[in-house]
Amino acid sequence: MRTELFDVIIIGAGPAGLAAAIEAKKYGLKHLAFDKGGITNSILHFPTQMIFFTTPELLEIGGVPLVSEREKPTRNEALKYYRKVVGMYQLNVHQYEEVVGVQEMGPHVFRVETVDAAYETRNVVISIGYYDNPNFMGVHGEDLPHVSHYYSEAHPFYDRDVIVIGGKNSAAEAALDLFRGGARVSLVHRGPAMAQTVKYWVRPDIENRFKNGQITPYFNANVLEIARRYVRIAQNGNTQDIPAQQVFALTGYHCSTKFFDQLGVRYDRETLRAEYNPETFETNVSGVFLAGAVIGGRINGEIFIENGRFHGEVLMKAIGNNRGRS
Repeated sequence: MRTELFDVIIIGAGPAGLAAAIEAKKYGLKHLAFDKGGITNSILHFPTQMIFFTTPELLEIGGVPLVSEREKPTRNEALKYYRKVVGMYQLNVHQYEEVVGVQEMGPHVFRVETVDAAYETRNVVISIGYYDNPNFMGVHGEDLPHVSHYYSEAHPFYDRDVIVIGGKNSAAEAALDLFRGGARVSLVHRGPAMAQTVKYWVRPDIENRFKNGQITPYFNANVLEIARRYVRIAQNGNTQDIPAQQVFALTGYHCSTKFFDQLGVRYDRETLRAEYNPETFETNVSGVFLAGAVIGGRINGEIFIENGRFHGEVLMKAIGNNRGRS
């Protein structure tokens, strides 16, 4: 076991985790950040041609400008930007080293175990987001190879029967992209219509595709089973099989509570929201802080890069002040 004692270990190297690492460096705190994937691993798994809803300055961290060719940055521009930030600040990030356990050893002493080693730290920041944990439907066949909870791109599904499950932005945008890529697209949603949160410029587009018969909608429908060549649904008291050679189950995501349970962080069992002090982002466990979308629990429509990037500044100030007092 390593004997080096860190001031703070950050679990998660997404934009909020990296912003926290930058602030740790500014405060002179000995820091270390882990991610089970690469840096900004969630953005890496966004659709390859994705364009952000927001403008570049709202994605910036550490005062480093994000340069975009258009009004709104692309996924690739964001990935390039966050790589540049890590290099500029020389952040201490261990990519592809998953944290498997965190244990409190004493007042402000925590043991962080990864797949490779164990580390000790005075403070822990949980910044794991939610994108790694899809909301499963719990139906037979959901684990088949042609079923994915993440959308990539349209080209591999040209001239194929594709079903998109979901009714929010990700489902609408995936269905439209697949249609334009030459797939035969059906959209299955348990609600009576697309969600009200669908972006204002996407809604008329998807609704016109429904109206013109270019994308087939199945509303008020529940998925009963996924088979190799079809999806069985129940709709308005009837059961039917829809042809499907690929299924994108875009049913949303939620944060993991694994580290909450290990550390004794209190959280609501329904919403998965942890208790924390909004002035410091410290949980009920002294020395354990939250940053980014993990704060939202199941409700992942409130914390984005745009506001989560400021959490690190607040919590690192609290950690720095505590160190000064000690």
